[in-house]
Amino acid sequence: MIKRFDRCDRRILTFPAVNPCEEISPRTLLESLISLSRKICNFQSKFFASQRKNAREVIRQIGILSIFFEEIRDHVPSLSNSFVLSFSELHLTFQKILFLLEDCTREGARVWILMKSHFVTSQFRVLVRAMATALDVLPLNSIDLSYEIKELVELVAKQSQKAKLEISPEDEGELKRIIVILNQFENRFEPERYFIKKVLDFLDIRSWNDCHNEMKFLDEEINLESDEGKERELPLMSSLIGFLSYCRGVLFEDSDYKSIDQSEGRNSLETLNCLNPEDFRCPISLELMTDPVTVSTGQTYDRVSIQKWLKSGNLICPKTGEKLTSTELVPNSALRKLIQQFCADTGISLAKSRKNNCDLSKTILPGSSSAAEAMKFLAHFLACKLCIGTGEQRNKAAYEIRLLAKSNIFNRSCLIEAGTIPLLLGLLNSTNLSMQENAISSLLKLSKHSSGKKEIMDNWGLKLIIRVLRNGLKMEAKQTAAATLFYLASVHEYRKVIGETPDAIPSLVDLIKNGTTCGKKNAVAAIFGLLLYHKNHQKVIAAGTIPALVNLLATSEKVELTTDVLAILATLAESVNGSFKMFESSALPLVFGLLQSTASRAGKEYCVSILQSLCLNCGVDVISVLAKEPSIVPALYSLITDGTSHASKKTRSLMKILHKFSETSSSSSMREVVPGQFVVW
Repeated sequence: MIKRFDRCDRRILTFPAVNPCEEISPRTLLESLISLSRKICNFQSKFFASQRKNAREVIRQIGILSIFFEEIRDHVPSLSNSFVLSFSELHLTFQKILFLLEDCTREGARVWILMKSHFVTSQFRVLVRAMATALDVLPLNSIDLSYEIKELVELVAKQSQKAKLEISPEDEGELKRIIVILNQFENRFEPERYFIKKVLDFLDIRSWNDCHNEMKFLDEEINLESDEGKERELPLMSSLIGFLSYCRGVLFEDSDYKSIDQSEGRNSLETLNCLNPEDFRCPISLELMTDPVTVSTGQTYDRVSIQKWLKSGNLICPKTGEKLTSTELVPNSALRKLIQQFCADTGISLAKSRKNNCDLSKTILPGSSSAAEAMKFLAHFLACKLCIGTGEQRNKAAYEIRLLAKSNIFNRSCLIEAGTIPLLLGLLNSTNLSMQENAISSLLKLSKHSSGKKEIMDNWGLKLIIRVLRNGLKMEAKQTAAATLFYLASVHEYRKVIGETPDAIPSLVDLIKNGTTCGKKNAVAAIFGLLLYHKNHQKVIAAGTIPALVNLLATSEKVELTTDVLAILATLAESVNGSFKMFESSALPLVFGLLQSTASRAGKEYCVSILQSLCLNCGVDVISVLAKEPSIVPALYSLITDGTSHASKKTRSLMKILHKFSETSSSSSMREVVPGQFVVW
């Protein structure tokens, strides 16, 4: 049997070739060799950015051998074991050659193949020598072949033995040019653009899109290298991404970035979950903590993030700025259990969250000093374009920032330091749909950084963001503005300011009523963040939030969104005003129905919390309805046995209320029950 040799899941510059099995028939082996030869010869028409001479020589030799393979098809029955042995070795070598040619012509890998020129050339050399060895044992005289064919095969064998496959002077020159450019960045010297352009022209990287594809490839390789624990190549790859980021942002001012604008924009829209309490997020990465640890100042961080911070030589608390008296990291077991429970209830993969945390935390510091300086040069260039560029240049700069800040903490800090936030805020009033969306999306990414939040608030950005939330030109811009408010609300003092801004909460409520699923979810999350400041509760109720949420509860089929809504209603129901608004909005049957039907444990616990608050604040009107439901006791009992201690306490309190009502329902004095009569045990 012949195993599949066109492996599409392999890493670049790896050659997972397999030997044909010993029982393979000569005809099958020959047919497979012919198929491989044809695939290799097809590369003659493909573009090689580098390694042109070596690839052309190998393809030429195999083209000649393919004629030989076709010629001996009729002689298969007379082929000796020596032929089969030689063909097996050629089959293994041809697989590796095919892999190598695929890599040399791979989309997005041109810069990387050039940087690996010495290794690639050595592979060509090794494979051609292996081909020569296999041809050397061919008993050509044992079968009836024309003299011309035998002569061609002998010629290929001799050329393979003597072939001098070296790096071409052109490849060597461009390789050295890139190294010089990287060294210039490292030494804080901005390279001449024409010097960079020569490298890109040589590799036929002539557009924004070409450059973007090169970056995507390198980014994927970095992730794979990190996953496999191989970090030797990471500094070079990071330097190349920095170099290509600079090229993409500075050299290519054409408009072909618009061709991927829709897909990239759609992928960068965020759907938030309001059940990520602030304490569940690492103050450094702003992502869900998977291994929370506490430092000497009493602040809690994700272990990976704080370790990276300490290794970089920082001996102060990132959140408070206080000097750390010790670098000891104390595991926060209680918080970790809460986060694990939260993940289980909401269906979030903790392993995936841990990987995302790890990936993001690795970007706190740049991958290399060359990448760092390239990013700083680029950040200042983009800030300049935002300030004095044409309309199209400003739009492109905003889009570049949107991409650069998407998942890289160091990039965010460079862009903030370059002064891009005030300039981006100035674009929010634009009547250009794309420009407004790119600006608000960039601000969302930058608002994840603590300095970014401060810059937005210090530059009067809150009112501008709320204006986009209310009157954004596209729904995507509105829901991104809601997500930005969510991140701003993660700072305690900003919750009060947002709550006191007249249009903030009403605009979020309007998005809950009329937005897309993503928009509704982001608005719900933002309101949840604002409720962490107690004085915002009545403002939220007064804005008509409860009827909007109850209606959403009745129409939503998304489990996560339902749980989020229940979380807010549970908070608002704690006040008498909130409970009565909920009762007037016919929330009671919905909440009771969800208590029985929802599969989310967190959702069930919020339902119990709401029902308990309604009983305490609305009295007999609610209690009498619940007491008549025969299925309520079994539903509550399951939470006493399986719920958290907090949920169990609330459930017991609710059951006591219902039991008290049942005992006194036959008495005429039951009508005198007033709100607040029952106590929580």
